[in-house]
Amino acid sequence: MIYWLGPTSSTPQQRTMAQAKSWVLKKHFEGFPKDSDFELKLEQLSEPKDGEVLLEALFLSVDPYMRPYSRVRMQEGDVMIGTQVAKVIKSNNHSFPVGCHVVGRCGWRTHTVSDGSDLTKVWDDWPQDVPLSHAIGAMGMPGLTALYGLEEVCAIKSGETLLVNAAAGAVGSVAGQIAKLKGCKVVGSAGSDNKVAYLKELGFDEAFNYKTVPSLEEALKKASPEGYDCYFENVGGPFSSVAIPQMKAFGRIAVCGGISLYNDTTPQTGPYPHMHMIFKQLKMEGFLVGRWEHKNEESLKRMLTWMQEGKLKCKEHVTVGFENMPAAFMGMLQGENIGKAVVKV
Repeated sequence: MIYWLGPTSSTPQQRTMAQAKSWVLKKHFEGFPKDSDFELKLEQLSEPKDGEVLLEALFLSVDPYMRPYSRVRMQEGDVMIGTQVAKVIKSNNHSFPVGCHVVGRCGWRTHTVSDGSDLTKVWDDWPQDVPLSHAIGAMGMPGLTALYGLEEVCAIKSGETLLVNAAAGAVGSVAGQIAKLKGCKVVGSAGSDNKVAYLKELGFDEAFNYKTVPSLEEALKKASPEGYDCYFENVGGPFSSVAIPQMKAFGRIAVCGGISLYNDTTPQTGPYPHMHMIFKQLKMEGFLVGRWEHKNEESLKRMLTWMQEGKLKCKEHVTVGFENMPAAFMGMLQGENIGKAVVKV
């Protein structure tokens, strides 16, 4: 962190100022993001007022949702959206004392002045053997997304078969493990042999590299000849068109993401699933994790217990350096990460 120290005659508000670095969306993405779509800016932050805190980012998250949200939630010139684990380094808010850690929706910024409304305090008794970065990973939004997609949307039951694509990513890898904990058969699809090996380490019953199998349809049939009760959808596009016909009657599909569509300049079309959904009486539901925010504390404690018992494993793909935020984001969209993609400041 860089501080500017004014002369001794300065007012208290001017005496110490933090310099924040931030990445802004210089130009809306057209197709796959480019380096030129981002711009690094510097900003002098004023002292936190009553009720405010000054945060210093420790870990920042890069997630697939940022790509579609950038179009619908952002204007050119806005700071890139996103969450971070940050440390409170100055405080005029008793709820967030100096030294505590928070998860904040601060965007791609090294320092932030916040009134606390967009902050969630990390538990005071956060286990020392669990990295703080997991608060934006398996013990944060991605982990909760996996849990709620299975429990609230799919209502998955012991003995059922789950299909999850992008299965080696931040959400998919947790979804598969939770399904195994619930007594399910789990089939995972991923985009490299290393990722497939990772899924096997996690206990997936079947896993395959969708990029190298001769036929996706045959790979899915071989992995589960009887079909699928639940499908955790992260990819969309052609994968979905092949998977939906292999659902069992009364199957449930939790639509978490559609990463194969995010960088399209021309919308993809068909095949369309309507007849399969009608005759098999399928349920297909999109969801956002915030719907069940009231359950987060209890849910995270359950998941933390699983992690401490060794039943839930979480891998991270860590990029070092705030200056590498765009590269980490683009790498994640290209599937470079196994597990959660994180930037360490």
